[in-house]
Amino acid sequence: MNWNTWIRQGHRWLSILFTGVVIGIFITLGVGKQPASWVYFLPLAPLALMTLSGLYLFVLPYATKWRSGRRTGAQE
Repeated sequence: MNWNTWIRQGHRWLSILFTGVVIGIFITLGVGKQPASWVYFLPLAPLALMTLSGLYLFVLPYATKWRSGRRTGAQE
């Protein structure tokens, strides 16, 4: 597998982890327990990694188009 596939797969697993943590916090609040304040910071780590990988995946098609256009221009 190449880097793009690894990053895309990692982004998917991070989104599952993030969703699970957020659902867990909401369930805990719904039961009536008040979790410790550090629990609210748990979703931030996957969210930060998802932001970086999402930005990479967003820019990837534009970078590929730019690089391929530049190659064809240099060959002409």
